[in-house]
Amino acid sequence: MVKLTNHITVNIDLSDQILSVNQRGSILFTTQIASAKNGPGERNGSEQTPRGWHIIRAKIGAGEPENRVFVGRRATNELYSEELASRYPERDWILTRILWLSGLEPGFNRLGEVDTMRRYIYIHGCPASANMGEANSHGCIRMRNKDVMKLFDTVDVGTKVLITE
Repeated sequence: MVKLTNHITVNIDLSDQILSVNQRGSILFTTQIASAKNGPGERNGSEQTPRGWHIIRAKIGAGEPENRVFVGRRATNELYSEELASRYPERDWILTRILWLSGLEPGFNRLGEVDTMRRYIYIHGCPASANMGEANSHGCIRMRNKDVMKLFDTVDVGTKVLITE
């Protein structure tokens, strides 16, 4: 079991497209996000954002530069640019940092056909051109790169994340 020492929770409101970081009742920061264009939902293959309680299972990308491209949770030697985007228009860009989520509620967002971790649901950075404040992802929570770097440096593996609508 992961021991939490910082008393931080992350709250994601899908209706308002806002992520807030709280510590002992005080808001440390808030930022706009972009969740799934298909709305909320937990099923495999739905391309929806899962709701409920989660933890940060893994933090990926420490020390990588802003705009580092990740494929399969691995840093590539690429840095995102508009020129790179024009060469690969079909890519769903995962940039800068990854916070991999795991559900805490068996039968709702954990195990079987509703497993957040096996669905590879992340909080991650995205291109500066991506719209925030509107649902437009494939299921993950997208953030501006500077914001995801700040979040990454604020939270630990095991930090609780509540996703509501």
